[in-house]
Parts: sequence; C-alpha cells; structure tokens
Amino acid sequence: MTRSDHGFDRSLIESAAVEVVGRRRELELVTAALAASRHVLLEGPPGTGKSTLLRAIAERAGLELVFVEGNAELTPARLAGHFDPARVLTDGYAEDVFVDGPLLRALRDGGLLYVEEINRVPEETLNLLITVMSEGELTVPRLGRVVASPGFRMVAAMNPYDAVGTARISGAVYDRVCRVSMGYQSLEDELAIVVHEAKTAGATDAAGDDDFVRRVVSVVRGTREHPDVRIGSSVRGAIDLVLIADELAGLRGTGVSELGTALDAACMALSGRIRVHESCHRTPEEIVTELWDLYATTVDLGEGGGDGEDPGKG
Repeated sequence: MTRSDHGFDRSLIESAAVEVVGRRRELELVTAALAASRHVLLEGPPGTGKSTLLRAIAERAGLELVFVEGNAELTPARLAGHFDPARVLTDGYAEDVFVDGPLLRALRDGGLLYVEEINRVPEETLNLLITVMSEGELTVPRLGRVVASPGFRMVAAMNPYDAVGTARISGAVYDRVCRVSMGYQSLEDELAIVVHEAKTAGATDAAGDDDFVRRVVSVVRGTREHPDVRIGSSVRGAIDLVLIADELAGLRGTGVSELGTALDAACMALSGRIRVHESCHRTPEEIVTELWDLYATTVDLGEGGGDGEDPGKG
C-alpha cells in the first residue's frame, strides 16, 4: 500500500493541524507510522488530545475508526465476536451466524482499531491483539481464519500514570508497536483550545475575557506542579471551568471573573480532577483556592510552565 492509497500525505497534516492544536509533531509521527503500516501506542495523561488526533487522521485518510473501550470486562469474545446462540440452535456454526466484534470488523474492513486504555485490558484479550499484530490474521474456533484487509492497523492509547485498575503492558506488546509519548501542550496552545471550545459552546463572554481565560489556564497548569497534588488537571478542567463560570455569571448577574462566581466554578470544575497526595491533609478545594489566589494577576508561565517531565505528576 502506498501513502496515496489512504491520503497519508502533507495535505493531511496541514488539514488536521487546524483541528488538533499544538500537535503537529505527533500528527507527523502517527501519520508516518500508519503510512508505513505500523501499529501505534499513544502514551500520555488524559486530555492531551490522543483521541482527537487519531480521529482527525482517520477522517482525513478516509479510514473507518473502530473504537474499543479498554476495561476488565473486555473478554476475547467481546473483542473478536461470537456466534449468535439462538441461531446456532437452528443453523449451526455457519459463517453468517457469527456476530463480528470490533476486532473482526476492523480486520475485514481494513479499518483502524482504536483500543483506549489498553493497560486495563485483561491479559487473555491482549493475547488476541498480539497475534493480530504479529500475523495480520486471527483464527477463530469454528469460524476459521480471518486475514486482515489492506489498511488494517491498531492504535492503542493509555495513561501510564494511572495505577488503579491497570496492569503493566508486556514487552510483547511494546515490541509490536511504535510508541508516541504525548505530554501536556504549551500555555499558548492550551489557551487556544479553551477559547475555541468555549466559543463553540456559546460561552462568548467568558471566551472573550483574555485575562480571565489566561488565569484559568494558569491555575489548571498550576495543579500539575503543586507539591500537594499527585495528579493535576488536564485542559478539560479549564474548559469546564470557563463554561461553568459563563453560565453561573448569567444566573447570578455577575461577571465571570467576580471572585465568588469564578472561585465556585473553579472548585466545581477542578476539585474532582486533581488527586491529592495521601499524606496531605488538605482538601482539593483548599488547593484550588490557593492557586486561584496565586494567579490573581495575569501570569505568563512560558512554554515550560506546568509541563514537568512526569505528566502524571504535572
């Protein structure tokens, strides 16, 4: 398969970069890997644009994106498919009695199989994916051998910093994928994302207050570096904060930056998103309030602010 067969070219990058803010390098890397018929693993904390990036590439390349939510209930039968029990009684194990799961649908159609939170998938289910990545085919009992159609690739995503309900990914998986690490975007990119999302949602008043939006983004980025916080908020927290503040200001007849309105919105949007260290006796609301006061004036964090080496910490 050549690059042009599915439009994996420079025009795809230029088009997708308009939608996926601040991810040109990652767009180029993932597009190059898919053009080379490689499987990909996207690693990074929530809210860093992994799904958005892949959807933008798939849409512009004309590829079906088959979504799979990784969790402990994803059995091999749910991933690959199963025979319809009722029809088996009357028709036996015929091919048209088999109900394709997302894996077989992507294999047959030559689509992109997107496995989200792959580190939550049970080991026996992961073994199916390892076989498919290695051999480009899957043998299903009583159904037979299903060979991947041209264009099939698997892209998996995971948050390596979430230890609850997850397992370590084996070397067998890493050996079969090309890994792209995605940290948080820069301050200016996150500002652009928040303004775009707020305007799209109709929160034009809040989106038009540059000082307010910059303060919101600075607070969110500050949660990723706070010494009492184990895991900070993604840009989604900033988006929600702006949208809530906009609505709350309308209900109360205040401005979005009025202290009571802004701080209530901040506590609501961020307190559930940050994870406080177990040894810390402060509440998330206290930390959010401290950060809101800290960034009472417009602060330019620069390109590196809030972008530590460990995105799980910050």
